[in-house]
Amino acid sequence: MERRRAPAANGRYSASQNRRCRYRQRRFWEALYRQEGAEPREWLGGLSRYLPQLEPELRPGDRILVLGCGNSALSHDLHELGYPDVTSVDFSPACIAAMRARYARCPRLRWAVMDIRALTFPDAAFDVVLEKGTLDVLMVEETDPWHVSPRAAAEMHRALAEVSRVLRPGGCFISITFAQPHFRKPHLAQEAFGWSLRHVPCGDGDPGAFHYFLYVMRKGQPLDPSDLALGRRLHQPPAPPNPLPSPAPPDDDEDYLLAIQL
Repeated sequence: MERRRAPAANGRYSASQNRRCRYRQRRFWEALYRQEGAEPREWLGGLSRYLPQLEPELRPGDRILVLGCGNSALSHDLHELGYPDVTSVDFSPACIAAMRARYARCPRLRWAVMDIRALTFPDAAFDVVLEKGTLDVLMVEETDPWHVSPRAAAEMHRALAEVSRVLRPGGCFISITFAQPHFRKPHLAQEAFGWSLRHVPCGDGDPGAFHYFLYVMRKGQPLDPSDLALGRRLHQPPAPPNPLPSPAPPDDDEDYLLAIQL
């Protein structure tokens, strides 16, 4: 799953390369969860930060799937807020064991070890799928967000195709991320997923917070034509670089100056 990068000239990986590679490796997260236990880690803040944008999309009886729950308190906070039917998945067994033990008093919270690119749930199993920073892990090795590698684009497509599959018609997929629309919307705006797409910027009112975005996809509704065009461009080959212009011929005055060697 991990792609190794070429080491630096001194034979070692740079600090940023090591950090990016670790985030994609299960052993990194296993060690982190064992060290931290189930102490909450909120990559994009707690539920209260984006509840005004999130709550209009939820109903109390919704079956909710949280992708890549980590040791975030998001699933528990949704349960306490009145959304009891929450299933959370993560690819780390240590994480899921810690979360299951921490929230044992909430029997309707369900936990499962699972890869988001190969979910084992049946089709149309959920009313809402929610992720907070999980898709960003698939992009963490990318150094140029304008030119995403085919590998990263394919992994993102696999994960989103699984989301679409387990989402019921009329259901909602909500993605919370730092990724700006011109970088993330091409991946989300794929006609094959069968959903509409809109985004809401968040974090303006909090001077201590980074700007982030909440993307809402509604299954069974069409994409806006402009978003559809963005999605189609993602899979087009890059345009060839423009050739360098030919040097302009010298004018008559220049020829004369050269001839008299001035």
